[in-house]
Amino acid sequence: MSAADAPEPSPAAAPRVIPAGARLRVVGDVHGDAAAFAYAAATDRFVVQLGDLTDYGPHSARTLSLMFGLIDAGRGLFLLGNHDHRLARALDGQSLRTEGELARTLAQLDPALAARARAELDRAPLWLQRGRSVFVHGGFHTEMLAAASIPLGPRRAAGAEARALFGEPTGRTQTDGFPERSLRWVDRIPPGFTVYCGHDRRSTDGRPWRRRGARGGEAVFLDTGAGKGGHLSWIDL
Repeated sequence: MSAADAPEPSPAAAPRVIPAGARLRVVGDVHGDAAAFAYAAATDRFVVQLGDLTDYGPHSARTLSLMFGLIDAGRGLFLLGNHDHRLARALDGQSLRTEGELARTLAQLDPALAARARAELDRAPLWLQRGRSVFVHGGFHTEMLAAASIPLGPRRAAGAEARALFGEPTGRTQTDGFPERSLRWVDRIPPGFTVYCGHDRRSTDGRPWRRRGARGGEAVFLDTGAGKGGHLSWIDL
């Protein structure tokens, strides 16, 4: 049975969690680079993918099927990224612009895969914590240490949920047309904690980029441009 043919989980099901004691492989933004993701997933470690599975790269549908195969085998999960959330809204029938990369992603989904994607997106966590490690797509918020993530599904994000999806926008637009993002949130990471995130492509050498904050905590950025002319990065913990 393929991932696309597997029974759909209930939309009311609890969010995915990391199994106790699991050795982890933390994988950055995939953006439809299915070949690289298949290589990263070829491990006996539990895969924690940091969101943005789809768009830009050529094989978003194949990437989703690979992720759902990991879920079915008990070998992985993904966090909700901003591109995943946009896909969830589109599959929910909400009115939004669907040209460009989102349109190409939607065109690749057959009805069975679209239904499975909607179900999984509805239960994907926004952040997860294990010990002094926090896993999130966009950026850290101190509320993430006080409460577990509640699945967002297609509804709009606010507060810590918005931080998890989008980081911390400054309100300005960069020359490339994308929102400018601040890294002030890194200074709020408590000492001894490490936040593993994607979303921002900060690396200039193709390796995960690390930044230590004012309080002594650290952020590790794993988006190194998969699906956008770069490659896929991951870290084994």
